[in-house]
Amino acid sequence: MTTIQGASVLRDAGRIVVKVGSSLVTNEGRGLDEAAIGEWCRQLSLLVREGREVVMVSSGAVAEGMKRLGWATRPKEINELQAAAAVGQMGLAQMYETKLREHGLGSAQVLLTHADLADRERYLNARSTLLTLLRLRVLPVINENDTVVNDEIKFGDNDTLGALVANLVEADALVILTDQKGLYSADPRKDPNATFVHEAKAGDPALEAMAGGAGSSLGRGGMLTKILAARRAAGSGASTVIAWGREPDALLRLARGEAIGTLLVAQTQKTQARKQWMADHLQLRGSVTIDEGAVAKLRDGGKSLLPIGMTSVEGDFSRGDVIAVRGPDGVEIARGLANYASPEARLLCRKPSSEFERWLGYAAEPEMVHRDNLVLTR
Repeated sequence: MTTIQGASVLRDAGRIVVKVGSSLVTNEGRGLDEAAIGEWCRQLSLLVREGREVVMVSSGAVAEGMKRLGWATRPKEINELQAAAAVGQMGLAQMYETKLREHGLGSAQVLLTHADLADRERYLNARSTLLTLLRLRVLPVINENDTVVNDEIKFGDNDTLGALVANLVEADALVILTDQKGLYSADPRKDPNATFVHEAKAGDPALEAMAGGAGSSLGRGGMLTKILAARRAAGSGASTVIAWGREPDALLRLARGEAIGTLLVAQTQKTQARKQWMADHLQLRGSVTIDEGAVAKLRDGGKSLLPIGMTSVEGDFSRGDVIAVRGPDGVEIARGLANYASPEARLLCRKPSSEFERWLGYAAEPEMVHRDNLVLTR
């Protein structure tokens, strides 16, 4: 039975990411399912009219391309997958545009790779674009850019992409529509004692054991990738619902607080999410060392890091990169987003903000790392 907390997750969500898989979009590989896509678009448009912001992450480009090219089985060569994606993406984008337009809603195609979200500047650019589209009441339809990615940068499945997009836009909830009702305690086809999991905590290790198994022949994911996606989305405070994509009015009923599918509730509060992301997931490009006075201000008062407290700068980083903040003993005490690139930071060591313009030729932020972009690690 869904708890009061669980029922309110979707009901109170102002920004929702909806992910739908290949088998649903293409009706098990028989081509784009116009009726199903139209139904999801109808529900999405009603959610937008309610004042919610919605992002769609849709698989299906490769599967649709395979159908158009007459291929019965998914190719293994990356160049053939890329070709299928290029062919199929045309039809996929056109279908969403047509169906959303029928309900008075504009759409935008956004293709992403892992590199777009790993690089801080491109991450911020993608975030800015998506938030602008939402503000304009245009529904972004996102897919992995299969035409250009290679094995080193592929997301591997759009469940992961859905979670990363939820983190990117700081969504309140992620809804994964699939060809299964949700999560069972074991494979119900093999275990007659398997029970349906209505609600659990996102990131609970026991869920991964329940969800073992491969995906369909069309998609790359299975229930395990959905559980892992829910754990990832929970890192930024987004709860996840895994539900059957052909459940009548599933999105609308979820938005009313109805219990459908499996709800995985995030334990991280949104106020903690950005700082947890910085602490756990970003590669460090460099560091700054600070004096004892600056250490005390960061630890005791939650202050921003000012250049006047910096004694040295290590590494080669740009504005917006995540850097380590080290005490006089060299031990990392915090991480944060740099307001200045490393060459500028070196010039600003031990300088008050009143001297920035003289040393840099311009005046910008008074902080090296603003307190909103800083998390203590020790």
